[in-house]
Amino acid sequence: EITSYSRAAVLHDDAPTVDSFPPDCPIILLLYESWLHSITHSTSIATSFLEGVVRSNPSPTLSSFSCLSHGDTFYSGAHYTQHRCFFFGNSGNDNDDDNDKKGKDSKDEKKEEDKKEDDKENNKEDEKDASSDPENSSDDSEPSPSLDNSSKHKKMSSSTVHRSSSSPNILLPASRLGFGDQAPRYPHLMALPVTRGPVFPGVLTPITITDQKTIKAVEKIMSGGSGGYFGLFLRKDPSDVSKGLEKPEIITSASDLYSVGTFAQIQRMTKSPFDEAREEDHTHPFTSDKNGHDAEDSNSDDDNLHNIYSGSSLLVMPHRRINLLSVDDVGPPVDVTVAHWEKLQYVKGIDSSRDDTIRALCQEVLSTIREVAQMNALFKEQVVNLVPSSHLFDMNDPYRLADFAASLSSGGDAVDLQSVLEEKDPELRLHKALVLLTKEREVSKLQKEISAKVEEKMSEAQRKYFLTEQLKSIKKELGMEKDDKDTLIEKYRKKLSEYPSIPEDIDEIIESELDKLSTLEKNSSEFNVTRSYLDWLTNIPWGVTTEENFDISDARRILDSDHYGMDEVKEIILQFIAVGKLKGSVQGKILCLAGPPGTGKTSIAESVAEALGRKFFRFSVGGMSDVSEIKGHRRTYVGAMPGKIIQCLKSTESTNPLILIDEIDKLGKDFRGDPASALLEVLDPNQNATFRDHFIDAPVDISKVLFVTTANEIDRIPGPLLDRMEVIRLSGYDVPEKLKIAQQYLVPKSMVSSGLMVKESLEEEKLDNDDGEKEEADTEKSEKEESESKKSEYTEPVYRLAEKVPESLSINDSALESLVRWYCREAGVRNLAQKIDKITRLLSLQVVAEEEGAKLTEKSSRQSDTWEVSEENLHHYVGKPIFTSDRLYEKDPLPHGIVMGLAWTSMGGTALYIETQGIKRGLDHEGKRRGGGTLKATGQLGDVMKESTQIAYTVARARLADVAPDNDFFDVTDIHMHVPEGATPKDGPSAGITMVTAMLSLALDRPIKSDLAMTGEVSLTGKVLPVGGIKEKVMAARRAGIKTIVLPEDCRRDFDELPDYLKDGITSNYASDYSSVFDVAFGKD
Repeated sequence: EITSYSRAAVLHDDAPTVDSFPPDCPIILLLYESWLHSITHSTSIATSFLEGVVRSNPSPTLSSFSCLSHGDTFYSGAHYTQHRCFFFGNSGNDNDDDNDKKGKDSKDEKKEEDKKEDDKENNKEDEKDASSDPENSSDDSEPSPSLDNSSKHKKMSSSTVHRSSSSPNILLPASRLGFGDQAPRYPHLMALPVTRGPVFPGVLTPITITDQKTIKAVEKIMSGGSGGYFGLFLRKDPSDVSKGLEKPEIITSASDLYSVGTFAQIQRMTKSPFDEAREEDHTHPFTSDKNGHDAEDSNSDDDNLHNIYSGSSLLVMPHRRINLLSVDDVGPPVDVTVAHWEKLQYVKGIDSSRDDTIRALCQEVLSTIREVAQMNALFKEQVVNLVPSSHLFDMNDPYRLADFAASLSSGGDAVDLQSVLEEKDPELRLHKALVLLTKEREVSKLQKEISAKVEEKMSEAQRKYFLTEQLKSIKKELGMEKDDKDTLIEKYRKKLSEYPSIPEDIDEIIESELDKLSTLEKNSSEFNVTRSYLDWLTNIPWGVTTEENFDISDARRILDSDHYGMDEVKEIILQFIAVGKLKGSVQGKILCLAGPPGTGKTSIAESVAEALGRKFFRFSVGGMSDVSEIKGHRRTYVGAMPGKIIQCLKSTESTNPLILIDEIDKLGKDFRGDPASALLEVLDPNQNATFRDHFIDAPVDISKVLFVTTANEIDRIPGPLLDRMEVIRLSGYDVPEKLKIAQQYLVPKSMVSSGLMVKESLEEEKLDNDDGEKEEADTEKSEKEESESKKSEYTEPVYRLAEKVPESLSINDSALESLVRWYCREAGVRNLAQKIDKITRLLSLQVVAEEEGAKLTEKSSRQSDTWEVSEENLHHYVGKPIFTSDRLYEKDPLPHGIVMGLAWTSMGGTALYIETQGIKRGLDHEGKRRGGGTLKATGQLGDVMKESTQIAYTVARARLADVAPDNDFFDVTDIHMHVPEGATPKDGPSAGITMVTAMLSLALDRPIKSDLAMTGEVSLTGKVLPVGGIKEKVMAARRAGIKTIVLPEDCRRDFDELPDYLKDGITSNYASDYSSVFDVAFGKD
C-alpha cells in the first residue's frame, strides 16, 4: 500500500495527500512531504529510492539515511524548499532551480516512465543477493570525495562505494551526512575570514567575497562533489578592512584570526554581473590582454580594476563550532587544520539550583527578544526571517538559545559576539547573549523615544496646519477673510492711497504688476518675484516730504550745540535754509566735507539734518567695488534688491532726506564695475530727477535729497565726480580750539558715559514730559506755540556730579592743555577724546574701589591725595608724554644746512626739517679731488619731491654763483639731503624753497634761525609758486613755536582769511622770487 502511494505520488498527477498515509510510517510521510516541496529530477531514481526504503525496513529511522546520489545533485533529509533554506542539506548544483520547472509534462510521458520503473524493479529484485556481497559490488558508482576538503586536496578518492546498512539496494556516498552534528568532520578546510562578526551554527548567513582567487577556490569546492564545506573565522582587527585598505579574505599570519570559528556549508553562490560577463566574454578589457589570454597569465594590472567591480555572494549554513589548530597556507585562499567540537548537551537534574538559573536565563532571553521585537521594527523583521528555521533550535536547549539570541544582536561588538561563540558553559553563554540583547533593548528604547519626539513635533505641526487651513476656509465662507492674493492686492492699494502723488508712469507699472499678480499661482516662482517687486514699488514714499525748518536762529542753535567752530559749514547750511525760505521750496544739493580724520565731518552732517528737519541716512562706500550697491540688482537674480538710494527712501519714508555718503575718496573698482561712475548720475542735480535703479527699472525723483559726502583726500576722488560736488575744507583744530572742544563737549560727555556726572536738563525734561502726559492740550495751536517757545528758549545743558562721587573730582584746564600739547597733536580730536575717556574710566574705578574697600594695583590706585586731575598727576592716568618738545632742534641757531619747512598731510599740518650734509672726497694721483657735483636724496620721497630736489639743487648752484662767485663748494662736494622721519612717505612740491635754503646754508657756512619756517614751490628760474593748506601749515608753525614764516606771494589772501588768534605772534613774509626768501633767511647784504 505504501509502495503504491509512493509510485502514485511520483508517476501520477492525482497524487494522494499527506493525510492519506498510514500514521505508523513516519519516514514515508516525511519523504513524501519533502517531495511535494522539492525539485523533481528523475522519476525513476525517486521511485526506486522510495521502494528501496520501504522494502528494506517498513519503518526505518532517520539516521539510517545518508543521501541519494544522482550526478552532481544530492538530496538528504526533508524540507528542501524553493528558497533553498533546508535542514539536512541542499543541492550543490544551480541547475536544481531549472529542474523545479521540469515537472510532469503529460500523462503519456508518465505512463512510459511507469513502464520503465516496473522493469527496473524486476531487475533489482533479481540482483538483490548479488549486491549484498561486498566483493561483488559494482565499481561503476559515483566516486565519493575524500575527507580532505581543503582547497589543496581536490582529487576524488578511488571508486569506493559505501552501502547503507539499512538500505542495501542503494549506493550512498559518505560525503553527505546531514545537518549540524551529522555533517562531516573534515580536518583540513579552506578558511574564509569574516569582519562584521562571527557566524553562529544553525543560522543562514549571507557572505560577500571579493578576492578572485578565493572565489575560484569556492567554485572548485562546490563543483568537486565534496559538499561545499569550509570554515568561517572572525578577523581580530578588521579596522583596516573597513577602511578599504585590504580585502577581508586576505590575511598575513595566523594571528589575524580568532581560534574558534564555524564549520559551514555553501547553500547558494551568486556571482556579480561583472563576473558573469567575464565568463561569457574572455576578451573583456578587465580580464584579458590583447591576444585574448587571461589577465592572470599575462600578469597585467587589470586584476586590480577587476577586483573593484567584481565579487560573489554566498549563502551559507553553519553547522558546528571548530577550533583553529594551524594555518597551513595564508593564501589566498587560506587553508587551515581544524578540530571539530563535539555536541554540547546540557543534562538536567544534576544541580537543581543551576537548572533554575539556566531556566530563568532562558526565560529572560526570550522575554527580552519579545520586548525588543515590540519596540524595534527592524529587529522584529529579523526575528520573523529566522522563524522558518526556528524549529532548528530547541528553546529549552540553553546552547542553541544563546546562539539564536547572539545572532539577533546585529549591532553588538564583534569581540563580544566572539566570546559567545567561544563559550562552552551554558550559563555563561546565556549571560553573554543576554548582555548583548540588553544593549539592543536600550538602543531600541532610545530610538523609540527619539521617534516619538519627532512624531510628536510633526503631528503638532500638521495639526496646527490643518486647523489653520480649516479656519481660513471657515472665514472665507463667512466672508470674514479673503483669499491671500486678494488680501495682498488690497494691502498694496491701501498703501498707495496714502501717498499724495504718484507719477503717472509709476502708476501704470504698479497696475500692470497687480493685474499680473492676480493671475499667478501662489506657489510659482514668478509670483514671489512679482510680489517682491510690488513690495518695493509700494514702499517708496511717492510725493512724501518732511516739513523743513526755515528758522535760521533755531538752525544756528542746533549746529552750535553739537560742534565748536566749523563756521564755513554752518554758514553754507544757513544760506541753504535762507534760499529755501525765500523760494518756498528746497531743492537738493551735493556737499563734500574734506578734512583730516577726527574733525567732525560725519557728526556735523547729522547735526545739519536735525537743523533742517530732515531724516538722516548714512552709508559708507569705503572699499565698495560693486555697482549694484548703488544702482541695485536686476530682478532676474535670486535675492535681488534695490541699491542704497532706494533703500534710503524706504527707510526714511520721505523723498527729501539727508543722505551721508561716507569715505567717498576710498571707492574701489574691479570686474564688477566702477561705483564712482555710478555715482555720477546720483550726484548730478541735472540727472537725479530721473534716477533709474536696476531693480525698480522706473524713474525715481531724488532731486530733493541733500547729499553730503566726506573725504580725507580730495585728490583721490575722480575728477568728474569731484566736479559735481561743492567742496568744504575742514582744517584741523588748533590748541585753543581743542581746549574749548574738550571743556564744552568731550569732558562732560565722557563724565556722563562713565557714570561720574548726570545731565540735569535731561531729568528736568523727563519730569516735564511726565507732567505733560497727564494734561491734554486744548488746541493744536497751543501745542505749536509751546514747541516754538521751547526752540527759542534754548539753554546750555547743566551737569552735576553723580551720587557717591567726591565733590573735588574734576579735570582742570592745565591737564587738558597738557593732553593737547604733549599727547594729542593730530589735527582732529578723536585721539583726545580717547585719552579723556581713559582718564574718566580710571576715575570711576578708583571711586568704586574706595567705596567698597577693594584693593587695586599700584598702576590703577590713586597716587595723590586729591581727586583733581592736573598737569602734575596726568601721567598717572595716561602714561608718559608722547612728545617731549615742540621742535627737533631746540638750539638757536640751527646747525648749518638745516632748515624747517611746513607741510600738509591728511592728518593736518606738520613741521618738516630739511637736512643737508656735504661730503668731500680725497685727492687722486694727479692732485684733483675725487667726486663732487652730485646730489643724493633720502627719506622715502615721492616722485614729485624727488624732482623738487633736483630743481632746488640747480637753483642753489645758480644763486651761489650770484652771491659768491668764487665759491666752488658744489663742484668739489657731494650733497646728501635727508627729510626725517624716514619711515613716513612724503611727496609734493611745497618744500622747494626750503631745500634751496638748506643747500645754500651748507655752501655759505651760515646758519638759519631756529624760529624760521617756510613753504613754497620753486621753479627752475627761482620763481616762488603758490601752495595749498596754508591754514594747516600755520597751525603747525604755531605748535612748533615758530615766530617767522615765509609764504608765496599768491598765498597772502589765504593767510589774511585766517582767524586772528592764528596770526597773533607770527610774522609773515611773502616772496615771489627766491631772492626775497634769501633776504629773509640770511639777511640783506
